[in-house]
Amino acid sequence: MTPQDAPPPLPEPLRVAVADSHTHLDMQDGTVEEALAKAVSVGVTTVVQVGCDVKGSRWAVVTAETYENVHAAVALHPNEAPRIVHGDPDGWSRQGARPGGGEGALDEALADIDRLAGLPYVKAVGETGLDHFRTGPDGMAAQLLSFRAHIEMAKRHGKALVIHDRDAHADVLRVLDEEGAPERTVFHCYSGDAAMAEICARKGYFMSFAGNVTFKNAQPLRDALAVAPLELVLVETDAPFLTPAPYRGRPNAPYLIPVTVRAMAAVKGLEEDVLATALAANTARAFDY
Repeated sequence: MTPQDAPPPLPEPLRVAVADSHTHLDMQDGTVEEALAKAVSVGVTTVVQVGCDVKGSRWAVVTAETYENVHAAVALHPNEAPRIVHGDPDGWSRQGARPGGGEGALDEALADIDRLAGLPYVKAVGETGLDHFRTGPDGMAAQLLSFRAHIEMAKRHGKALVIHDRDAHADVLRVLDEEGAPERTVFHCYSGDAAMAEICARKGYFMSFAGNVTFKNAQPLRDALAVAPLELVLVETDAPFLTPAPYRGRPNAPYLIPVTVRAMAAVKGLEEDVLATALAANTARAFDY
């Protein structure tokens, strides 16, 4: 194992426990037990496990049923919807390229997610939204159909909505306005600027910040965090992705949340414990646990 592949060391534990509001334990090395134990050892006592397809969403539900400190979110990722309809031309699917099944297959997959969304261990519908980076014009109809269906699902089941927004800020905000956002809406891995943060604040949307807020080129994210109301801020890993500096490029996991929390506290000019207290309360409120 090269140093770049090695897991980063355990950070100094937080004094006030927080939650990782968005992680993918099924994509990380090691067992769930190991991941949760390492997280708890540094003060990360709750995680939201997020599904990206039907199989992953079922796994999230089973994991949440098994572990008291895991909550599930279920959805078709925005890039999963066009894959189901058209196939897998860009290699999004972890199972390899295969022919698409058309709109009927998407309807069937959405029905599966709908059934899962009604279960008690499921606290959110997501991650859903729009991704203009990976999906081109041919896939946008499927993404939009899927996004609108997930919004309706979240409202009908009384669950939080977790948004994936990549290079699609204006369209995501427009669709939320058109459909009517659920009472609890979370922008996962918030990627907008300060002006968008002010829009989200007016609408009461939660903004969840990941390890990329620590990157050198991420000043617009830090500007957004600076203006985001404390009561609407969450923290996440999106692990195994977006490992915070100085460990960028190495495997991410929930136990690295303290690194991001401390960077966020510096941006907002807050004591670490004050921010952690708010993050814990905000996450519990956002996901109603």
